[in-house]
Amino acid sequence: MNGVLHKYFHWGAIASLATLIVWCVLWETVLAPLKPGGSWLALKAVPLLIPLYGVIKRDVYTLQWSSMVILLYFTEGVVRGYSDTNPTSAFMAWGEAIIVCVYFFCAVLYLRPYKKAAKRMARELLEKVNKVSTRK
Repeated sequence: MNGVLHKYFHWGAIASLATLIVWCVLWETVLAPLKPGGSWLALKAVPLLIPLYGVIKRDVYTLQWSSMVILLYFTEGVVRGYSDTNPTSAFMAWGEAIIVCVYFFCAVLYLRPYKKAAKRMARELLEKVNKVSTRK
């Protein structure tokens, strides 16, 4: 994969994760909280801080597991987008779902060359093992 494009996927993952953290905090504290004055639901942004350092450092394992965990936020966004009666809250929910999609696709496309390399290495190792076993 092109190095520049690979770099853009990494930066897209960082930007979308950081945006999602800010989006969730603003949504539940200022823009459309469940209760006037803010909601404890803003704490849903805290688990997003856990993978942030790994994503910044390009840790492949962190990008892999976070791309699966982030789908919980997609689910929340879709459910609340359909069910919230407050139009601002519904808008924020759909925005959350879109930001999650951006993160997911950036993370998956960033990880793609690593997955191909791992498959190639596994295939080469299997071929070596098969050669050794056929010699005996």
